[in-house]
Amino acid sequence: MMTESYQNQAEWLLKEYVLADSFIPYTSVVFGIFACKMVYDVTQLFSTIYFKSYSNLSKLQRTEWNNRSISTMHAIFITVMALYFVFWSDLFSDSQHAGLITFRSSSLSTFALGASVGYFLADIGMIIWFYPSLGGMEYVIHHLLSVVSVAYSMMTGEGQLYTFMVLISETTTPGINLRWYLDTAGMKRSRAYLINGVVIFVAWLVARILLFLYLFYHVYLHYDQVYKFMRNVTINTFNLHVICLFWHMVELKKPKTMLMVFKKLIGVRPSNAFSNMGESSFT
Repeated sequence: MMTESYQNQAEWLLKEYVLADSFIPYTSVVFGIFACKMVYDVTQLFSTIYFKSYSNLSKLQRTEWNNRSISTMHAIFITVMALYFVFWSDLFSDSQHAGLITFRSSSLSTFALGASVGYFLADIGMIIWFYPSLGGMEYVIHHLLSVVSVAYSMMTGEGQLYTFMVLISETTTPGINLRWYLDTAGMKRSRAYLINGVVIFVAWLVARILLFLYLFYHVYLHYDQVYKFMRNVTINTFNLHVICLFWHMVELKKPKTMLMVFKKLIGVRPSNAFSNMGESSFT
């Protein structure tokens, strides 16, 4: 009887506080931070047991190894959620709901953005703590812009559709992290390394170039709704576009990077420019 009473109280607390709409922005951020910690610890344990090369890495390399698993899991999570809300959910459908699409949100969409904010906070904490081993000032600025933009959309419920559109660009992160893992494992000359490079190029083209053409086309089609929301949506999407522009600047600081893919495909021996992609920390 006492056990059932405690269970009922726990369910009431969970429903009224933890999962209440007004608390979701806060509980989701906490969830995101704790999820990062869990992934870090599980990766450390799993890698110690199943990857012999892991124990041969330096302390900082093992930290980056674990850190990249966090960014990979976040990228998979937020990409799936973003694709769902942008292309499959009825939440932002023109025919299913009334009202401006720029003001639409749900408990699930807010929770997804909150978990992403939790990730960015956890990751920026690690970057600062191990600075500059996990990334330089460009990554600190990138994460700060990410936190501000995603948290704004999460807390206000405004511009969530376009926030998710931009977050689809996280699709490229797993491939970039895999490239670092292959590099660290001494597999630069393997076929897997080459295939990984081609996949990164294609994913980058689709998720970070073509996707934004679709985003601006969507804004054009819904200009009357976006115009009514112009001040707020401009702040939100402007910050996110600055993030992506900054990100592109980081990637393209070696101008021959993508050209190396085609040189390799036609039989020209690649230089170190393309392989250096794996040496920087990307999230």
